[in-house]
Parts: sequence; structure tokens; C-alpha cells
Amino acid sequence: MSQGPLMPKATAVWLVENTSLSFDQIADFCKLHPLEVKGIADGEVAAGIKGLDPITTGQLTREEIEKAQENPNHRLRLAESRVKLPEQKRVKKGPRYTPVSRRHDRPNAILWLVRNHPELKDAQIMRLVGTTKTTIQQVRDRTHWNSASLTPMDPVTLGLCSQIDLDFEVQRAAKDRPQVEPQEYGGTLMPAEVTTAEPTRDEPFADMSRPKPQEDDIDVNSVFAKLKQLKRSDDEE
Repeated sequence: MSQGPLMPKATAVWLVENTSLSFDQIADFCKLHPLEVKGIADGEVAAGIKGLDPITTGQLTREEIEKAQENPNHRLRLAESRVKLPEQKRVKKGPRYTPVSRRHDRPNAILWLVRNHPELKDAQIMRLVGTTKTTIQQVRDRTHWNSASLTPMDPVTLGLCSQIDLDFEVQRAAKDRPQVEPQEYGGTLMPAEVTTAEPTRDEPFADMSRPKPQEDDIDVNSVFAKLKQLKRSDDEE
């Protein structure tokens, strides 16, 4: 898809008012719908828009317009610009800029990140807060000149970075961490089914449909023998 002209509606207004081009030719050049160009001609669309001369702006030539007016099938083409703009080179992003009013809060933010997200690397903290590796090491080693009065503070609350950037760096650090294999431990907690189960209670009226526990077989002869022995001992007394 070719590039359209600057201010396409204003260009279409000028072409409708000053040329005999067809609606399809104007629509194709201005990247508009033919019905929209028809509405411009009827005064229903682009009311109050002043026409822009594409010849003056160097987008069309008179020869190109005359050629299109003679041949309804000819499609207008943008004139090549005589001014060549230099290609923009990509500039590597430097450290995050921190306002002067917030620079004294950077050690507090570093302390918060070191304590709450120890998995973050120094390079990630540098990107989030806009500090140096030396300052991060001093905060970690408690050798910073103001370490006695440092207070851990969220860098998002301080306005040093956004929550999206912080979450992205934390997730990125979590992916880089090696997976820890589960270790076998001696004691384990009881499952929830056991700890939350209701204690068994002795019901006064037992359910007769349930099978009765098996009882040991009773030896009748041994029972009578014991009774006889008890009776003899009573008689002797």
C-alpha cells in the first residue's frame, strides 16, 4: 500500500474544486472512500475544511494531474521529494533519568529492592532506579555514608519506576533462577482431611444394620470349671 498525501481530506477538497478528476482517482490518491469524496463534492463531508494545494506542497505535479484528467484509468502518484531526510540511527537507552528532587530517595529504594527482591541483579536495579553499581554495593554492605538513616521505601511509591517495569524485572529474574528440586524431609504435616474431620462419638443407640465387631469364642467348660473352684473355696471357708 503506497503512502498517501499529507492532510488527505484537505487535498481531496482542493482536487474536487480545481480539477476534473473522477471520484475514484481522488479517492485512490487520498486514500479515502469514493463515497466520501462524493460527499465532499456535495458539501456533506469536510465542511469548513480549506483545500490544500498538492502542487504547492510538492506532492503532485501539473503534468501528473493533466495526465490523469485525460485518462480516467490513470492513477495519481506522489511526486518524489527532492529533500532527502537522513535516516535516524537507533540510540541505545542510557540509565533511567531521575529528577533532582527524587535522587536522594534512590538509596531508600535500593534498600527496599535488596530486601524484598533479593533475586534482582544489579543491572536490573540500575535500570529501575537509575543508580550505579557502586551505590548498590554500598547499600548492601551497609557502607553507605547515610546507611544509619536509610529507610526501605517502594520505588513505585517514590515515583522512580512504574509498577509494570518492576513486575517485568521481577518476573525476568524469577525465570533466570535455577529450579530447586524438592527435598525429602523427615516429618510432614497431617493432611487436611484428617485434621478437619469431626471426632467420632459414641452413639447411645447403635445402628443395628451395621455389622457387629467379632468377639472371641468363649470356652463354656473353662467358665464352669472356674465357677466350681470358686464355690469350693467358699465352702471351705
